[in-house]
Amino acid sequence: MSHDTHSHHAEVYDKTMLGFWFFLVTDFLMFATVFATYAVLRNSTFGGPGPKELFDLSFNLQESFVMLALAVSAGLAGLFAHKEKSTAAVLMFFVTALLALCMAYLEYAEFSRLVESGNSWMRNAFLSAYFTLLGTHWIHLLIGVFMSVVLLLPVLRYGLNDVYLKRLTCLKMFWMFLNVVWIFIFSFVYLMGVL
Repeated sequence: MSHDTHSHHAEVYDKTMLGFWFFLVTDFLMFATVFATYAVLRNSTFGGPGPKELFDLSFNLQESFVMLALAVSAGLAGLFAHKEKSTAAVLMFFVTALLALCMAYLEYAEFSRLVESGNSWMRNAFLSAYFTLLGTHWIHLLIGVFMSVVLLLPVLRYGLNDVYLKRLTCLKMFWMFLNVVWIFIFSFVYLMGVL
């Protein structure tokens, strides 16, 4: 590969990473807005149960362990991709997607438990804000799983090249971003809500 070709690939890689960072910043601003809404409305229970009565911290801790495992597998997947070990990278991204599905199921189970006990998003402002925040995270998990399928199929078929490496790096960054969001959710919504 000539120096000019390598420079061109590096420039395209840098522009893609910069563009993806801009996307993550805008996504962070959206989550910050939803967090701010939750912060304002978290005590607006309208006489209904609040976080202390509704949240099960041991269940939320299990969710946190799943998200931690997801972050580790995504980090390993990114590492293997940069070391050009495509089989290991695809396997670890597959594990990451499975963990994301597991997390999405856990969040859905929590939503179902709350709705079945008469505490849906329509009961009060606190629950509306809660379901909006957690629902946004849940949708992001499903989008990440979809992105994983779309981005991993070409790697399985054609192997790893500069274009696919760039895409898998963005995928890894997306999973890490969701993990950081979860840390805020666990700390701010669950931990502070129960304590």
